[in-house]
Amino acid sequence: MIKKIEHLGIAVASIEASLPVFEKLLGKKMYKTEIVESEAVKTIFIELGESKIELLEATDPSSSIAKFLEKNREGFHHLALDVEDIEFEIARLTEEGFTLIHTTPKVGADNKKIAFLHPKSTNGMLIELCEDVV
Repeated sequence: MIKKIEHLGIAVASIEASLPVFEKLLGKKMYKTEIVESEAVKTIFIELGESKIELLEATDPSSSIAKFLEKNREGFHHLALDVEDIEFEIARLTEEGFTLIHTTPKVGADNKKIAFLHPKSTNGMLIELCEDVV
């Protein structure tokens, strides 16, 4: 079951330059920064009600965020959905005909198991499934 929007991911060229803008805009300070080696990104999170804003900066020029920024400008990158059982959702969405980038969950930022759906099967939107690691 999909429970809620977990976070909105925003690709930025520089977290150092972007963070003050988002902290002023949202009136909140970031609560966590983390490097996710497997994705070659640096992330920060700002809580906003029950959801979060995640800023993503590439730590390697070959990362998916670096490639995204080469093709696009800084901005909205992905919608993350909080799910109760990520393995169930992967199977359900596969059966429904969606294409997954990850067919098994992997470890992501903010103590989550994650899997991404390919934008080709979701009207052009990159969707991340997230489940809290217990």
